[in-house]
Amino acid sequence: MVNHDSTSGRPPLTLWTNILYGVGSIAFGVHLTVLTSALLLFYNQVVGLPAAWVGAAMALTLIFDAICDPLIGEWSDHTRSRWGRRHPFMYASAIPAAVSFYFLFDPPLGWTKGHLLIYMAVMLMTVRVLLSLYEIPSAALGPELTLDYDKRTSLMGSRFFFGTLGGAGISVLALQVFLRKDATHPLGLLSRVGYRETALAAAIVIFLSIIISCVGTQRFIGSLVHAPRVPGTWREKFRELSGTLTNRSFLALTISGVIGAVSMGLRQGLDFYLSAYFFELTPAQMSYLAAAALFAAFAGVGLAPAVSRRFGKKWSMIGVFFASLFASVAPITMRLIGILPANGTGALFAIVFVFSFLAATLGLSGFIIVSSMMADVVEDAAVSTGQRSEGLLFAANGLISKCVTGLGTFLAGLMLAWISFPQHATPGQVDPATLRHLGMVFVPIVTVFSAIAIAVLMFYDIDRSTHERNVERLETADEPDSNERVRASARVS
Repeated sequence: MVNHDSTSGRPPLTLWTNILYGVGSIAFGVHLTVLTSALLLFYNQVVGLPAAWVGAAMALTLIFDAICDPLIGEWSDHTRSRWGRRHPFMYASAIPAAVSFYFLFDPPLGWTKGHLLIYMAVMLMTVRVLLSLYEIPSAALGPELTLDYDKRTSLMGSRFFFGTLGGAGISVLALQVFLRKDATHPLGLLSRVGYRETALAAAIVIFLSIIISCVGTQRFIGSLVHAPRVPGTWREKFRELSGTLTNRSFLALTISGVIGAVSMGLRQGLDFYLSAYFFELTPAQMSYLAAAALFAAFAGVGLAPAVSRRFGKKWSMIGVFFASLFASVAPITMRLIGILPANGTGALFAIVFVFSFLAATLGLSGFIIVSSMMADVVEDAAVSTGQRSEGLLFAANGLISKCVTGLGTFLAGLMLAWISFPQHATPGQVDPATLRHLGMVFVPIVTVFSAIAIAVLMFYDIDRSTHERNVERLETADEPDSNERVRASARVS
């Protein structure tokens, strides 16, 4: 087996490198968790905007962000600087992303609903674009750190581990400290001050995680980043873009992401609604579910490399995603058919906790493997185009998925409006028929879209041997000038 780390001239992929690279994903995990789980609830139940309005604004801003993503990725791929291709964007995003995130959850008082909707949309759009300015170049850095088929899964595992750590950590902090139920705030989840304090903590964490990862990986710039070749004509540029974006395996991952993002957006947008109203969990219990994600991160990071090494990436990913789908809808289905214990009982919470842990562990493993599969597409596409386009591939993969995640969030808002879910609702006092209607619509939509998304991944066709042939072909073709490019990059740095 070829040792790709040594033959490519890259330094060894050590545990410390994994950690430094992965820490940056804390920012993404924090912002994703707060936006998908809390933003709809905050602006609907606390600020008082109609759920359909909020869902529509979230969808539109995601679409705008998704249009910007490929531009950021392509810009990053073709950037030449003494800081390399990725780090200028990563550094530039840190302060403005943190500041805008805070102000998203500190809307002005006394404004009309129309003006508040505009404020939310503008701030949310700003947050999304600034986080993409960091996340896309950071994700594109991963395939450059190692070419090894198995080590990439471990590297992506680190990325997802810290992302999950950030998301779970901010959830526990918010629910146990800022949004807890007490004498002053009998409905902790509806505390306006609590959301502002949560946003401040999240903003600080976002800034620190970005800076730590940037500083920690900066020393690798000289040996990892090759100045890209810029096509001489628009026709040549278009040919390379089309060759990259029409790669069979890339299309399989992207189409799957498009379909699955509807299910994911719906689940994330209704997460707090299901926990607080459908199962009537307390903020403390919800924080325990968030804490379970911390343990799921450890389990998922260990499970993904093990199963992918044993069964291959594609079949491992399909298996864990189907199992995760079952675990995610099982408690709601059990309630609908009348076999779940009553709300407020310890048995109910135990069942929800176990299935949440299993769904998080399996889902995280699947996403780790999918990210590793996308990293392998880089070399597969480069064989036909002659151009490494990590930034474009990772951005384009998320483009339509972000649009459809926005659709999923929009559907969540429409669903709440359709079933006439009340605003400023108190847990335990919502009409049971309304809650049952919510579950009966939620489960089939999530199941169907998730199952189709998993099935599409059958068309992915890069395995271990294919990947290693691609790497060897690229290194053989690049041998005459690769060392000079590395030395030149090192001198500039």
